[in-house]
Amino acid sequence: MGSHGIKDRVAIVGMGCTNFVEHWDKGLDDLAIEAANDAYAAAGMEKDDVDAYWLGTANGGMSGITLARPLQLVDKPVTRVENYCATGADSLRQAAYAVASGAYDTAMAIGVEKTKDGGFQGLNAVAPPNDGTGRTLTAAAMFSMVAPAYAAKYGVDADKMREAMAHVAWKNHHNGARNSRAQFRREVSIETICNSPKMAGDLRVFDCAGVADGSAAAIVVRAEDAYKYTDTPIFVKALSFIAGNGSGVTDPGYDYTNFPEIAATARDAYAQAGVTDPRRELALAEVHDCFTITELVLMEDLGFSERGAAWRDELDGVYDLDGELPVNPDGGLKSFGHPVGASGLRMMFEAWLQLRGEAPPERQIAAAKPGGDRALALTHNLGGYPGEMVSFVSILGR
Repeated sequence: MGSHGIKDRVAIVGMGCTNFVEHWDKGLDDLAIEAANDAYAAAGMEKDDVDAYWLGTANGGMSGITLARPLQLVDKPVTRVENYCATGADSLRQAAYAVASGAYDTAMAIGVEKTKDGGFQGLNAVAPPNDGTGRTLTAAAMFSMVAPAYAAKYGVDADKMREAMAHVAWKNHHNGARNSRAQFRREVSIETICNSPKMAGDLRVFDCAGVADGSAAAIVVRAEDAYKYTDTPIFVKALSFIAGNGSGVTDPGYDYTNFPEIAATARDAYAQAGVTDPRRELALAEVHDCFTITELVLMEDLGFSERGAAWRDELDGVYDLDGELPVNPDGGLKSFGHPVGASGLRMMFEAWLQLRGEAPPERQIAAAKPGGDRALALTHNLGGYPGEMVSFVSILGR
């Protein structure tokens, strides 16, 4: 990887996040305004104090006018960002690089999506033209291939595989039940998860993330200016992004048991941040649990579990809220749904709360808060399918 990183050169000084639900009474403009206003308030800023804006939205609108109009920005640059399901995270990456370069003193990254109004789920309702070879399988169908491939490669029997995947859903719904911003705020039993209707292959209803509307925003400044705005800034330690070349779907050696793009971004992010033992150095991780099997494999690609061991670590409670490394303590995509442009920034909002000691007591991770023994959090997004993905990893810290 060619990135030199911007460790400790940029800080997040204000964040905002709406509820992620089906917003019957709010449009995309309303959600963007709400998240932006909360971020301004957290940083003690007015909108004119922000020099430049990066808007992440997959289907919310074209051009920066999508944000400039509702916020009534005057003479401000607004860049619209789209990068599959890493859209919101990439808006933060670009805003942070702009500040680190010295081009701007302050910048806002904001992600927003009104997915429920679109009459479709996930990304573009109308696919771009292709040569006729594009796949027509659903996302659930594509990711369903991972579970049997993983089980076969590592000798995991079907019942244990089902139990491990169900534990991911159980864990994330347990956490989401303790989060007032989550769409689904109810614990779900293992029995209910395992007996829910099948969607594709071995994936059942509760193995799949939902759909939601939402927005989240972050204001970034140069590190040396951070304490002008808050006593508890969060510093960018690493930002890594790669776009895969799609070779996995044409490579007969690709076996659907790992996501190489994610492993590569993780290695790059750890090198930037100086992390050598992520499972023991990170206080928490927010990862892209679009499907339960996705999160399971991510534990290995991100270096938290040894290859072939994530299913066992999951069942042992390693990634539970009170485990060795809590994963998705806010409830993840399973509890929030996935408004594409907002999810990456929503993950960072959870890191912001946890590292500042501002998460609700029932889910505040003791090791993460000021005075705790771990000062780093990881966020991760993927977009695409097994074998052809974009991948993003950030590491944030006090």
